[in-house]
Amino acid sequence: MITVTRLDGRHFAVNPDLIARIFESPDTILVMADGARFIVTESMAAVIDKIAAFRAQVIATAYSEAPAPAKRTSHLSVIHPADPSDGTSTGGQ
Repeated sequence: MITVTRLDGRHFAVNPDLIARIFESPDTILVMADGARFIVTESMAAVIDKIAAFRAQVIATAYSEAPAPAKRTSHLSVIHPADPSDGTSTGGQ
């Protein structure tokens, strides 16, 4: 969630994944996926920066909390094409 400010000074949080559009003319308007509109005091650039910081935080948190890679107990085998010297065809023609 990102925190933004209404024109009356009250703060509220909004899910940035649900923001469909942002307009600035001159007030900044967040248009949500469901059609709801919020007028906020932050500039469009400031809202975009908050969204980018939020997403960076999500990725950093996921990365830092990810489990360590498991030790491999088996390996994938690689199947090589038949050796042409043994008289088998590789299917090229």
